[in-house]
Amino acid sequence: MNKCSLAVDIGASSGRLIAGYIQGGQLKLTEIHRFDNKIIKKNNHFCWDLEVLFLEIKKGIHQCFRHGFQPESIGIDTWAVDFVLLDENDALLTDAVAYRDPRTDGMMEEVIKIVSKERLYLETGIQFQKFNTIYQLYYLQKNRPELIRKAKSFLMIPDYLNYLLTGRKVNEYTNATTTQLVNAFTKNWDTELLDQLGLNKEMFQEIQPPKSVLGNLREDLIDEFGFDMKVLLPPTHDTGSAVVAVPELEDTIYISSGTWSLIGAENHFPICVTKALDYNFTNEGGFEYRFRFLKNIMGLWMIQEVKRNYDDHYSFAELARLANQETSFDSKINVDEDRFLKPDHMIQEIQRYCEQTEQDVPETPGQVAKCVFDSLAVSYREAIHQIEEIYEREFKTINVIGGGAQNELLNQLIADMTNKQVAAGPVEATSIGNIASQLITLGEIDGLNEARKMIKDSFKMKRYSSQNKLEGFTWQ
Repeated sequence: MNKCSLAVDIGASSGRLIAGYIQGGQLKLTEIHRFDNKIIKKNNHFCWDLEVLFLEIKKGIHQCFRHGFQPESIGIDTWAVDFVLLDENDALLTDAVAYRDPRTDGMMEEVIKIVSKERLYLETGIQFQKFNTIYQLYYLQKNRPELIRKAKSFLMIPDYLNYLLTGRKVNEYTNATTTQLVNAFTKNWDTELLDQLGLNKEMFQEIQPPKSVLGNLREDLIDEFGFDMKVLLPPTHDTGSAVVAVPELEDTIYISSGTWSLIGAENHFPICVTKALDYNFTNEGGFEYRFRFLKNIMGLWMIQEVKRNYDDHYSFAELARLANQETSFDSKINVDEDRFLKPDHMIQEIQRYCEQTEQDVPETPGQVAKCVFDSLAVSYREAIHQIEEIYEREFKTINVIGGGAQNELLNQLIADMTNKQVAAGPVEATSIGNIASQLITLGEIDGLNEARKMIKDSFKMKRYSSQNKLEGFTWQ
Protein backbone atom coordinates (compact mmCIF):
# COMPACT_ATOMS: atom_id res chain seq x y z
CA MET A 1 0.00 0.00 0.00
CA ASN A 2 1.22 3.50 -0.90
CA LYS A 3 1.13 6.16 1.80
CA CYS A 4 -0.79 9.34 0.98
CA SER A 5 -2.53 12.38 2.38
CA LEU A 6 -6.22 12.56 1.53
CA ALA A 7 -7.87 15.84 0.52
CA VAL A 8 -11.63 16.13 0.91
CA ASP A 9 -12.58 19.09 -1.27
CA ILE A 10 -16.29 19.94 -1.37
CA GLY A 11 -17.53 22.81 -3.49
CA ALA A 12 -20.98 24.25 -4.00
CA SER A 13 -21.82 21.80 -6.80
CA SER A 14 -19.53 18.78 -6.34
CA GLY A 15 -17.05 17.10 -4.04
CA ARG A 16 -14.00 14.92 -4.43
CA LEU A 17 -11.50 12.89 -2.43
CA ILE A 18 -8.00 13.05 -3.87
CA ALA A 19 -4.91 11.18 -2.69
CA GLY A 20 -1.68 13.17 -2.80
CA TYR A 21 1.87 11.94 -2.38
CA ILE A 22 5.44 12.88 -3.30
CA GLN A 23 7.20 10.81 -5.95
CA GLY A 24 10.49 11.72 -7.56
CA GLY A 25 10.40 15.19 -6.06
CA GLN A 26 7.00 15.93 -7.58
CA LEU A 27 3.53 16.07 -6.08
CA LYS A 28 1.29 13.39 -7.55
CA LEU A 29 -2.50 13.13 -7.39
CA THR A 30 -4.94 10.25 -7.74
CA GLU A 31 -8.68 10.85 -7.71
CA ILE A 32 -10.34 8.41 -5.32
CA HIS A 33 -13.99 9.46 -5.36
CA ARG A 34 -16.14 12.21 -6.87
CA PHE A 35 -19.75 13.07 -6.08
CA ASP A 36 -22.44 15.71 -6.58
CA ASN A 37 -23.36 18.29 -3.97
CA LYS A 38 -26.86 19.66 -4.39
CA ILE A 39 -28.91 22.18 -2.45
CA ILE A 40 -32.16 20.66 -1.18
CA LYS A 41 -35.38 22.28 0.03
CA LYS A 42 -35.92 21.52 3.71
CA ASN A 43 -38.18 23.21 6.25
CA ASN A 44 -38.88 25.99 3.74
CA HIS A 45 -35.19 26.80 3.26
CA PHE A 46 -32.48 25.90 0.76
CA CYS A 47 -30.09 23.60 2.64
CA TRP A 48 -27.01 21.43 2.27
CA ASP A 49 -27.47 17.71 2.93
CA LEU A 50 -24.71 17.11 5.48
CA GLU A 51 -25.75 13.51 6.07
CA VAL A 52 -25.19 12.71 2.40
CA LEU A 53 -21.90 14.63 2.33
CA PHE A 54 -20.53 12.67 5.28
CA LEU A 55 -21.66 9.39 3.71
CA GLU A 56 -19.78 10.37 0.53
CA ILE A 57 -16.65 11.16 2.56
CA LYS A 58 -16.82 7.75 4.19
CA LYS A 59 -17.45 6.10 0.83
CA GLY A 60 -14.29 7.73 -0.52
CA ILE A 61 -12.22 6.64 2.48
CA HIS A 62 -13.44 3.05 1.97
CA GLN A 63 -12.25 3.20 -1.66
CA CYS A 64 -8.66 4.13 -0.78
CA PHE A 65 -7.48 0.53 -0.45
CA ARG A 66 -9.01 -0.34 -3.81
CA HIS A 67 -6.78 2.33 -5.35
CA GLY A 68 -3.74 1.02 -3.50
CA PHE A 69 -3.49 3.77 -0.86
CA GLN A 70 -3.30 3.86 2.91
CA PRO A 71 -3.92 7.47 4.00
CA GLU A 72 -1.72 8.82 6.79
CA SER A 73 -3.78 11.98 7.11
CA ILE A 74 -6.99 13.61 5.93
CA GLY A 75 -7.99 17.27 5.60
CA ILE A 76 -11.35 18.81 4.68
CA ASP A 77 -12.10 22.07 2.88
CA THR A 78 -15.46 23.47 1.75
CA TRP A 79 -17.08 26.77 0.82
CA ALA A 80 -17.40 29.53 3.43
CA VAL A 81 -20.01 31.31 5.63
CA ASP A 82 -22.50 28.44 6.23
CA PHE A 83 -22.80 26.68 9.60
CA VAL A 84 -24.84 24.57 12.02
CA LEU A 85 -25.64 25.03 15.69
CA LEU A 86 -25.51 22.13 18.17
CA ASP A 87 -27.27 21.82 21.53
CA GLU A 88 -25.84 20.65 24.86
CA ASN A 89 -26.12 17.01 23.67
CA ASP A 90 -24.34 17.80 20.38
CA ALA A 91 -27.57 17.31 18.43
CA LEU A 92 -28.29 19.61 15.50
CA LEU A 93 -30.41 22.62 16.42
CA THR A 94 -30.39 23.99 12.87
CA ASP A 95 -30.25 22.73 9.34
CA ALA A 96 -27.23 23.65 7.24
CA VAL A 97 -29.03 26.49 5.46
CA ALA A 98 -27.25 27.50 2.25
CA TYR A 99 -25.97 31.00 1.58
CA ARG A 100 -28.23 31.29 -1.48
CA ASP A 101 -31.31 31.07 0.74
CA PRO A 102 -33.24 34.40 0.80
CA ARG A 103 -33.57 34.43 4.61
CA THR A 104 -30.86 37.08 4.86
CA ASP A 105 -32.66 39.58 2.62
CA GLY A 106 -32.58 42.89 4.48
CA MET A 107 -30.48 41.56 7.36
CA MET A 108 -27.28 43.35 6.34
CA GLU A 109 -29.07 46.69 6.38
CA GLU A 110 -30.46 45.97 9.86
CA VAL A 111 -27.05 45.00 11.25
CA ILE A 112 -25.48 48.17 9.84
CA LYS A 113 -28.04 50.19 11.83
CA ILE A 114 -26.65 48.57 14.99
CA VAL A 115 -22.96 48.49 14.05
CA SER A 116 -21.65 51.02 11.55
CA LYS A 117 -20.33 49.80 8.22
CA GLU A 118 -17.01 51.51 8.91
CA ARG A 119 -16.60 49.80 12.30
CA LEU A 120 -17.44 46.40 10.81
CA TYR A 121 -14.90 46.79 8.02
CA LEU A 122 -12.09 48.45 9.94
CA GLU A 123 -12.19 45.69 12.58
CA THR A 124 -12.96 42.58 10.50
CA GLY A 125 -11.76 43.63 7.02
CA ILE A 126 -14.46 41.47 5.43
CA GLN A 127 -16.41 42.22 2.28
CA PHE A 128 -20.10 43.08 2.65
CA GLN A 129 -22.22 40.30 1.17
CA LYS A 130 -25.77 39.75 2.25
CA PHE A 131 -25.19 36.05 2.96
CA ASN A 132 -22.21 36.46 5.33
CA THR A 133 -22.49 34.42 8.53
CA ILE A 134 -23.05 37.53 10.62
CA TYR A 135 -26.32 38.22 8.78
CA GLN A 136 -27.40 34.58 8.91
CA LEU A 137 -26.89 34.56 12.68
CA TYR A 138 -28.67 37.89 13.06
CA TYR A 139 -31.64 36.41 11.19
CA LEU A 140 -31.78 33.61 13.78
CA GLN A 141 -31.36 36.06 16.66
CA LYS A 142 -34.27 38.08 15.32
CA ASN A 143 -36.61 35.27 14.22
CA ARG A 144 -35.52 32.20 16.24
CA PRO A 145 -33.83 33.62 19.37
CA GLU A 146 -34.45 30.41 21.29
CA LEU A 147 -32.01 28.61 18.98
CA ILE A 148 -29.28 31.14 19.74
CA ARG A 149 -29.94 30.80 23.48
CA LYS A 150 -29.85 26.98 23.38
CA ALA A 151 -26.78 26.72 21.14
CA LYS A 152 -23.66 25.29 22.79
CA SER A 153 -21.61 24.90 19.61
CA PHE A 154 -21.26 26.98 16.45
CA LEU A 155 -19.56 24.92 13.75
CA MET A 156 -18.99 25.87 10.14
CA ILE A 157 -19.49 23.15 7.53
CA PRO A 158 -15.90 21.75 7.55
CA ASP A 159 -15.78 22.14 11.34
CA TYR A 160 -18.88 19.96 11.65
CA LEU A 161 -17.53 17.32 9.25
CA ASN A 162 -14.27 17.28 11.25
CA TYR A 163 -16.34 16.84 14.42
CA LEU A 164 -18.04 13.81 12.86
CA LEU A 165 -14.59 12.33 12.10
CA THR A 166 -12.92 13.04 15.43
CA GLY A 167 -15.48 14.08 18.04
CA ARG A 168 -13.48 17.29 18.53
CA LYS A 169 -15.03 20.74 18.03
CA VAL A 170 -12.94 23.70 16.88
CA ASN A 171 -13.42 26.64 14.50
CA GLU A 172 -10.71 26.73 11.84
CA TYR A 173 -9.17 30.16 11.23
CA THR A 174 -9.48 30.71 7.46
CA ASN A 175 -13.16 29.82 7.39
CA ALA A 176 -13.92 31.65 10.64
CA THR A 177 -12.64 34.91 9.16
CA THR A 178 -15.37 34.80 6.48
CA THR A 179 -18.07 35.11 9.17
CA GLN A 180 -17.36 38.88 9.51
CA LEU A 181 -17.15 38.20 13.25
CA VAL A 182 -13.35 37.75 13.63
CA ASN A 183 -11.08 40.69 14.36
CA ALA A 184 -8.53 40.88 11.54
CA PHE A 185 -5.78 42.05 13.91
CA THR A 186 -6.28 39.89 17.01
CA LYS A 187 -7.30 36.92 14.81
CA ASN A 188 -9.93 35.97 17.35
CA TRP A 189 -13.69 36.36 17.81
CA ASP A 190 -14.73 40.00 18.15
CA THR A 191 -16.54 39.66 21.48
CA GLU A 192 -17.63 43.31 21.54
CA LEU A 193 -19.33 42.81 18.17
CA LEU A 194 -21.00 39.62 19.40
CA ASP A 195 -22.34 41.51 22.40
CA GLN A 196 -23.66 44.36 20.25
CA LEU A 197 -25.64 41.88 18.14
CA GLY A 198 -26.88 39.89 21.14
CA LEU A 199 -25.17 36.70 19.97
CA ASN A 200 -24.31 33.93 22.43
CA LYS A 201 -20.50 34.12 22.83
CA GLU A 202 -20.34 30.71 24.51
CA MET A 203 -21.28 28.81 21.35
CA PHE A 204 -18.15 29.86 19.46
CA GLN A 205 -15.22 27.46 19.63
CA GLU A 206 -11.51 28.06 19.97
CA ILE A 207 -10.07 29.24 16.67
CA GLN A 208 -7.33 26.92 15.37
CA PRO A 209 -5.04 27.77 12.43
CA PRO A 210 -4.09 25.54 9.49
CA LYS A 211 -1.34 23.04 10.35
CA SER A 212 -3.20 22.13 13.56
CA VAL A 213 -3.62 18.42 14.33
CA LEU A 214 -7.17 17.62 15.44
CA GLY A 215 -6.31 14.06 16.39
CA ASN A 216 -7.23 10.58 15.27
CA LEU A 217 -10.46 9.10 13.97
CA ARG A 218 -13.26 8.13 16.32
CA GLU A 219 -12.99 4.53 17.50
CA ASP A 220 -16.15 3.46 15.64
CA LEU A 221 -14.73 4.86 12.38
CA ILE A 222 -11.40 3.05 12.93
CA ASP A 223 -13.41 -0.16 13.26
CA GLU A 224 -15.43 0.68 10.15
CA PHE A 225 -12.45 1.55 7.93
CA GLY A 226 -10.00 -0.94 9.36
CA PHE A 227 -7.31 1.71 9.85
CA ASP A 228 -6.63 5.02 11.61
CA MET A 229 -5.19 8.30 10.33
CA LYS A 230 -4.53 11.81 11.57
CA VAL A 231 -7.17 14.47 10.96
CA LEU A 232 -5.37 17.71 10.10
CA LEU A 233 -6.51 21.25 9.45
CA PRO A 234 -5.63 22.59 6.01
CA PRO A 235 -7.12 25.97 5.22
CA THR A 236 -10.71 24.69 5.45
CA HIS A 237 -12.00 27.53 3.30
CA ASP A 238 -11.56 26.17 -0.21
CA THR A 239 -10.12 29.42 -1.56
CA GLY A 240 -7.63 29.43 1.32
CA SER A 241 -6.41 26.00 0.20
CA ALA A 242 -6.46 27.02 -3.47
CA VAL A 243 -4.21 30.03 -2.89
CA VAL A 244 -1.61 27.76 -1.25
CA ALA A 245 -1.34 26.14 -4.70
CA VAL A 246 -0.73 29.34 -6.70
CA PRO A 247 2.73 28.54 -8.11
CA GLU A 248 3.93 32.14 -8.49
CA LEU A 249 2.53 35.02 -6.44
CA GLU A 250 5.30 37.53 -7.10
CA ASP A 251 3.79 40.34 -9.20
CA THR A 252 0.71 38.16 -9.82
CA ILE A 253 -3.02 38.51 -9.27
CA TYR A 254 -4.85 35.21 -8.84
CA ILE A 255 -8.35 34.26 -9.94
CA SER A 256 -9.70 31.19 -8.18
CA SER A 257 -12.27 30.29 -10.81
CA GLY A 258 -15.13 27.97 -10.02
CA THR A 259 -18.75 28.41 -8.96
CA TRP A 260 -17.51 31.75 -7.63
CA SER A 261 -14.58 33.80 -8.89
CA LEU A 262 -12.22 35.01 -6.16
CA ILE A 263 -9.82 37.59 -7.52
CA GLY A 264 -7.04 39.11 -5.46
CA ALA A 265 -3.50 39.10 -4.10
CA GLU A 266 -1.73 37.66 -1.05
CA ASN A 267 -0.62 39.88 1.85
CA HIS A 268 1.05 39.53 5.23
CA PHE A 269 -1.33 42.11 6.73
CA PRO A 270 -4.97 43.19 6.26
CA ILE A 271 -5.75 46.24 4.12
CA CYS A 272 -8.63 47.80 6.03
CA VAL A 273 -8.67 51.19 4.32
CA THR A 274 -11.55 53.34 3.12
CA LYS A 275 -10.92 52.72 -0.57
CA ALA A 276 -10.93 48.94 -0.02
CA LEU A 277 -14.25 49.36 1.81
CA ASP A 278 -15.64 51.48 -1.01
CA TYR A 279 -14.66 48.83 -3.55
CA ASN A 280 -15.94 46.07 -1.23
CA PHE A 281 -12.74 44.02 -1.01
CA THR A 282 -12.26 41.42 1.69
CA ASN A 283 -9.30 40.40 3.87
CA GLU A 284 -9.83 36.70 4.48
CA GLY A 285 -7.42 34.75 6.63
CA GLY A 286 -4.95 32.50 4.86
CA PHE A 287 -2.25 29.91 5.46
CA GLU A 288 0.33 30.92 8.10
CA TYR A 289 -1.75 34.01 8.95
CA ARG A 290 -1.33 35.53 5.51
CA PHE A 291 -4.30 37.47 4.15
CA ARG A 292 -6.20 36.97 0.96
CA PHE A 293 -7.07 40.49 -0.21
CA LEU A 294 -9.72 39.74 -2.78
CA LYS A 295 -13.13 40.42 -4.22
CA ASN A 296 -15.79 37.74 -4.43
CA ILE A 297 -17.30 37.91 -7.93
CA MET A 298 -20.05 35.86 -9.48
CA GLY A 299 -18.37 32.99 -11.29
CA LEU A 300 -19.15 29.95 -13.40
CA TRP A 301 -22.34 29.42 -11.37
CA MET A 302 -24.00 31.47 -14.11
CA ILE A 303 -22.95 29.17 -16.95
CA GLN A 304 -23.76 26.14 -14.77
CA GLU A 305 -27.31 27.48 -14.42
CA VAL A 306 -27.49 28.28 -18.15
CA LYS A 307 -26.47 24.69 -18.89
CA ARG A 308 -29.15 23.44 -16.49
CA ASN A 309 -31.79 25.72 -18.04
CA TYR A 310 -31.02 24.08 -21.39
CA ASP A 311 -31.71 20.69 -19.73
CA ASP A 312 -27.98 19.84 -19.97
CA HIS A 313 -28.36 19.50 -23.72
CA TYR A 314 -25.03 21.32 -24.20
CA SER A 315 -21.75 20.54 -22.46
CA PHE A 316 -19.64 23.36 -21.04
CA ALA A 317 -17.22 22.88 -23.94
CA GLU A 318 -20.07 23.16 -26.46
CA LEU A 319 -21.38 26.35 -24.86
CA ALA A 320 -17.88 27.85 -25.04
CA ARG A 321 -17.57 26.82 -28.69
CA LEU A 322 -20.97 28.32 -29.57
CA ALA A 323 -20.08 31.51 -27.72
CA ASN A 324 -16.83 31.83 -29.66
CA GLN A 325 -18.81 31.74 -32.91
CA GLU A 326 -20.98 34.71 -31.92
CA THR A 327 -18.41 37.32 -32.95
CA SER A 328 -20.91 40.15 -33.51
CA PHE A 329 -22.98 39.84 -30.31
CA ASP A 330 -21.86 42.38 -27.69
CA SER A 331 -24.50 42.62 -24.94
CA LYS A 332 -23.15 42.43 -21.38
CA ILE A 333 -24.62 42.23 -17.89
CA ASN A 334 -23.47 43.25 -14.43
CA VAL A 335 -22.84 39.75 -13.09
CA ASP A 336 -22.63 40.91 -9.48
CA GLU A 337 -26.20 42.13 -9.17
CA ASP A 338 -28.21 40.18 -6.58
CA ARG A 339 -30.72 39.20 -9.27
CA PHE A 340 -28.20 36.62 -10.57
CA LEU A 341 -27.50 35.05 -7.14
CA LYS A 342 -30.32 32.49 -7.39
CA PRO A 343 -32.87 33.45 -10.05
CA ASP A 344 -35.76 31.16 -10.90
CA HIS A 345 -34.42 30.94 -14.47
CA MET A 346 -30.93 32.27 -15.25
CA ILE A 347 -31.41 32.63 -19.02
CA GLN A 348 -34.63 34.61 -18.59
CA GLU A 349 -32.97 36.84 -15.98
CA ILE A 350 -30.08 37.56 -18.37
CA GLN A 351 -32.57 38.36 -21.13
CA ARG A 352 -34.58 40.66 -18.85
CA TYR A 353 -31.43 42.55 -17.85
CA CYS A 354 -30.45 43.11 -21.49
CA GLU A 355 -33.96 44.26 -22.37
CA GLN A 356 -34.12 46.64 -19.39
CA THR A 357 -30.72 48.14 -20.29
CA GLU A 358 -31.75 48.51 -23.97
CA GLN A 359 -29.21 46.04 -25.31
CA ASP A 360 -29.69 43.26 -27.82
CA VAL A 361 -31.42 40.36 -26.08
CA PRO A 362 -29.53 37.04 -26.38
CA GLU A 363 -31.69 34.35 -27.94
CA THR A 364 -29.42 31.49 -29.00
CA PRO A 365 -27.33 29.33 -26.63
CA GLY A 366 -24.18 30.85 -28.13
CA GLN A 367 -25.39 34.41 -27.53
CA VAL A 368 -26.39 33.64 -23.94
CA ALA A 369 -23.04 31.97 -23.22
CA LYS A 370 -21.06 34.78 -24.88
CA CYS A 371 -22.96 37.32 -22.80
CA VAL A 372 -21.96 35.46 -19.62
CA PHE A 373 -18.29 34.95 -20.53
CA ASP A 374 -17.78 38.51 -21.80
CA SER A 375 -19.48 39.92 -18.72
CA LEU A 376 -17.32 37.86 -16.36
CA ALA A 377 -14.19 39.11 -18.13
CA VAL A 378 -15.40 42.72 -17.75
CA SER A 379 -16.01 42.17 -14.05
CA TYR A 380 -12.53 40.68 -13.62
CA ARG A 381 -10.95 43.63 -15.42
CA GLU A 382 -12.69 46.15 -13.19
CA ALA A 383 -11.63 44.28 -10.03
CA ILE A 384 -8.01 44.17 -11.26
CA HIS A 385 -8.06 47.93 -11.90
CA GLN A 386 -9.31 48.44 -8.34
CA ILE A 387 -6.59 46.19 -6.89
CA GLU A 388 -3.90 48.09 -8.77
CA GLU A 389 -5.35 51.42 -7.62
CA ILE A 390 -5.31 50.31 -3.97
CA TYR A 391 -1.79 48.84 -4.25
CA GLU A 392 -0.59 51.81 -6.31
CA ARG A 393 1.23 49.47 -8.64
CA GLU A 394 0.67 47.38 -11.76
CA PHE A 395 0.60 43.58 -11.73
CA LYS A 396 2.04 41.93 -14.82
CA THR A 397 0.38 38.53 -14.77
CA ILE A 398 -2.83 36.79 -13.78
CA ASN A 399 -2.89 33.18 -12.58
CA VAL A 400 -6.23 31.44 -13.08
CA ILE A 401 -6.56 28.39 -10.83
CA GLY A 402 -9.35 25.90 -10.23
CA GLY A 403 -11.88 24.36 -12.59
CA GLY A 404 -12.23 27.57 -14.59
CA ALA A 405 -8.60 27.24 -15.68
CA GLN A 406 -9.87 24.69 -18.22
CA ASN A 407 -12.08 27.28 -19.96
CA GLU A 408 -9.80 28.40 -22.77
CA LEU A 409 -12.30 30.92 -24.12
CA LEU A 410 -12.65 32.71 -20.80
CA ASN A 411 -8.87 32.64 -20.22
CA GLN A 412 -8.31 34.30 -23.60
CA LEU A 413 -11.04 36.86 -22.88
CA ILE A 414 -9.30 37.72 -19.59
CA ALA A 415 -5.98 38.24 -21.42
CA ASP A 416 -7.68 40.36 -24.10
CA MET A 417 -9.72 42.41 -21.65
CA THR A 418 -6.84 43.14 -19.24
CA ASN A 419 -3.95 43.18 -21.71
CA LYS A 420 -1.97 41.00 -19.31
CA GLN A 421 -0.30 37.61 -19.48
CA VAL A 422 -2.59 34.86 -18.16
CA ALA A 423 -1.34 31.56 -16.77
CA ALA A 424 -3.99 28.85 -16.33
CA GLY A 425 -3.53 26.10 -13.76
CA PRO A 426 -3.37 24.05 -11.73
CA VAL A 427 -6.95 22.88 -12.20
CA GLU A 428 -7.20 20.97 -8.91
CA ALA A 429 -5.67 23.88 -7.00
CA THR A 430 -7.88 23.49 -3.93
CA SER A 431 -7.07 19.81 -3.45
CA ILE A 432 -3.40 20.46 -4.19
CA GLY A 433 -3.23 23.25 -1.61
CA ASN A 434 -5.10 21.10 0.90
CA ILE A 435 -2.63 18.24 0.40
CA ALA A 436 0.42 20.52 0.41
CA SER A 437 -0.61 22.01 3.75
CA GLN A 438 -1.01 18.50 5.18
CA LEU A 439 2.44 17.50 3.93
CA ILE A 440 3.92 20.63 5.50
CA THR A 441 2.23 19.71 8.79
CA LEU A 442 3.62 16.17 8.57
CA GLY A 443 7.13 17.53 7.89
CA GLU A 444 7.36 16.07 4.38
CA ILE A 445 7.58 19.53 2.76
CA ASP A 446 9.70 22.25 4.32
CA GLY A 447 7.28 25.18 4.32
CA LEU A 448 5.10 27.14 1.91
CA ASN A 449 7.86 28.34 -0.43
CA GLU A 450 9.08 24.79 -1.02
CA ALA A 451 5.48 23.63 -1.53
CA ARG A 452 4.86 26.26 -4.21
CA LYS A 453 8.11 25.41 -5.97
CA MET A 454 7.12 21.72 -5.97
CA ILE A 455 3.66 22.56 -7.30
CA LYS A 456 5.17 24.67 -10.11
CA ASP A 457 7.45 21.75 -11.08
CA SER A 458 4.64 19.18 -10.83
CA PHE A 459 1.76 20.67 -12.83
CA LYS A 460 1.70 22.19 -16.30
CA MET A 461 0.19 25.61 -16.92
CA LYS A 462 -1.08 27.04 -20.20
CA ARG A 463 -0.28 30.66 -21.01
CA TYR A 464 -2.36 33.24 -22.88
CA SER A 465 -1.41 36.63 -24.32
CA SER A 466 -3.70 39.45 -25.36
CA GLN A 467 -4.93 39.31 -28.96
CA ASN A 468 -6.46 42.79 -28.56
CA LYS A 469 -9.82 41.68 -29.93
CA LEU A 470 -12.01 43.29 -27.30
CA GLU A 471 -12.84 46.93 -26.81
CA GLY A 472 -13.23 48.33 -23.33
CA PHE A 473 -16.64 48.28 -21.68
CA THR A 474 -18.05 49.72 -18.48
CA TRP A 475 -21.59 49.66 -17.14
CA GLN A 476 -23.64 52.82 -17.22
